[in-house]
Amino acid sequence: MKKLLSTLLTLSLSAILLSACGNEANNNAASDQNAQNNTATANTKIVIGLDDNFPPMGFRDEQGQIVGFDIEMAQEAAKRMGNEVEFKPIDWNAKEAELNGKRVDLLWNGLTITEERKKNINFTTPYMENHQIIIVTATSPIKTKADLANKVVGVQDGSSAVNAVEADAQTAATLKELKKYGDNVTALMDLTTGRIEALVVDEVVGRYYVAKKPNDYVVLEDNFGTEEYGVGARKEDTELLSKLQKAMDDMKQDGTSAKIATKWFGKDIIK
Repeated sequence: MKKLLSTLLTLSLSAILLSACGNEANNNAASDQNAQNNTATANTKIVIGLDDNFPPMGFRDEQGQIVGFDIEMAQEAAKRMGNEVEFKPIDWNAKEAELNGKRVDLLWNGLTITEERKKNINFTTPYMENHQIIIVTATSPIKTKADLANKVVGVQDGSSAVNAVEADAQTAATLKELKKYGDNVTALMDLTTGRIEALVVDEVVGRYYVAKKPNDYVVLEDNFGTEEYGVGARKEDTELLSKLQKAMDDMKQDGTSAKIATKWFGKDIIK
């Protein structure tokens, strides 16, 4: 009997020890897995959708690399968030579909905050103010917005320039045609050749081009209103938006945003 009890006791102790070792192994495995998950979260790649023909916000340089003001802002923000970043050129006219279809994670390329867009996507707080300016050739007889009557006016399809012109119903009704382009570069070329007689465009973009050829173009004093730029995210991605907002706030607070703005615009235009 004693021998039987001794054997049972030995087996019981062995089972307890094996169970303890098993639990410790499981706990260690779980800790390792959590660490891996945390690392993966920290290093998750953020895919940013943009129009890669939108200087100086985002465009390709002579080597074909995507550069620009918004590009550098996004790179700095992603670094502070602990994320890699990828820039993906998209059809800007289908930007909300690209975002909500999860082909990109953010829209960051001179994106105007509007009430209509707020229905489908969330925005950071505005980081820049912009106007929809009117550009004509230096020899154009157009001097005011009223002079656009019976004229062919160009805009980039899907841009806020379209909304800005259409919102001014009185002026829009007098136009001969509101001609929509895939990008502002092509529209500007058509302005030069006379296929259109004026171009309505984001101020940051328009003045960038005008500065390159100041003797060829004129920016009218009249414009189609003021707007604000923000970064767009999916409605459900509240954590991503919160982290991005903090990074952008910190960049503004420590002067990093001002340095990037000064590089691209010659002054601090951060809102």
